[in-house]
Amino acid sequence: MDKFFTIVKEFWLDLKAQKLRAFLTMFGIVWGTVAIIVLIAFGVGFQRQMSVNFHGIGESISIMFPGRTTKAWEGFGTGRPMSFVEDDTRLLASQVSNIAAISPEYSRRTTTRVGENILTPLIAGVYPNYSDMRNIIPEQGGRFINDLDIQHRRRVCLIGNKVKEYLFADSAAIGNIVFIGSVPFTIIGVMQKKTQNSSYNARDQDRIYVPASTYASVFGSIRLTNIIYQVKDPTLGEETANEVRSVLGRRYKFDPTDKDAVWIWDTTSWDKFFFYFFLGFNIFMGLIGSFTLGVAGVGVANIMYIVVQERIKEIGIKRAVGAKRGNILSQFFLETFFIIFLGSSIGFLIALGIIQVLQFIPIKDFVGTPVLSMEVVIATVSILGLIGLAAGLMPARKAANLDVVECLRT
Repeated sequence: MDKFFTIVKEFWLDLKAQKLRAFLTMFGIVWGTVAIIVLIAFGVGFQRQMSVNFHGIGESISIMFPGRTTKAWEGFGTGRPMSFVEDDTRLLASQVSNIAAISPEYSRRTTTRVGENILTPLIAGVYPNYSDMRNIIPEQGGRFINDLDIQHRRRVCLIGNKVKEYLFADSAAIGNIVFIGSVPFTIIGVMQKKTQNSSYNARDQDRIYVPASTYASVFGSIRLTNIIYQVKDPTLGEETANEVRSVLGRRYKFDPTDKDAVWIWDTTSWDKFFFYFFLGFNIFMGLIGSFTLGVAGVGVANIMYIVVQERIKEIGIKRAVGAKRGNILSQFFLETFFIIFLGSSIGFLIALGIIQVLQFIPIKDFVGTPVLSMEVVIATVSILGLIGLAAGLMPARKAANLDVVECLRT
């Protein structure tokens, strides 16, 4: 411990004696640390925001739409229109093992009125589990459709936040009556505002959700607009879609490989794309920061070589009075790490300040904001450790291997 404090004291005295050199040496480390932390933090923030934007539509879901056959099958020709009924959802739930939840979806645009305010939103008839699958979260004080609503065909609804703004402005909506067509519905909830950069038929904010049983009875509908299901294992999205077509193919007599008969939008495929895209993106950002920090490490190594040359006589005296090569090696190695530690600590604080300031700039909805996550810290510390090892080892080995007689003669 005494040796350690002695090395720290000598290092501090050397910094005071060579202020400009010490500043220029640490400045490279400071700048490199700021660059790598901010760049990787931007990458992580961008990834998270894109994930939030994309998953506004739902988590690990697939939306399937009826189409037309394009392949002949068992005596049936091409061009046959497909259609779904509610019983198909029960069939798929029982026969496709990777389906975690499934809901039918009826939909149509219908004139909706509250007093003199008239709108034509999309009316969707769904099951209660639709809320969890599609991230339809009610505002405080409200709720989504439940099983009793389905069972008793209640005329209740949850409205999108934009629908609420148009029909009610700043007034409370929950508990009030809205006329869908000529049928009164009681509003039981308002959807929380959410970020959504993808949709089908209409944005969630512009929809009104009613129980599927109520929709079928009010509008006399039998055929579904589409079916939505959520998978247990997102990595098996494509296999699940093939199994879904196989089950429906047996029921409706079409070729299970005919993707036009049942078109499935598998959102899990985008999860895979985003994973690999941002993996490459973050590696690229990390490399840019690493190169900046690497250049700073070269500067530190060069300075330490100069320090070794300036202290040759000191090294000779220490070796002459009994210091071992390991002592000299550890001294210069630790001095290099002290420089990198001080520079990186200052750089970390500056980067943290930049990240905090950027939280107040309105760019979150577009590219996200930098996030100082554990991933960023681990990546930065790892790179700094490698640079410290490379920058300190070579000058320290040179100092330890100097000939004692030559040092004293110099």
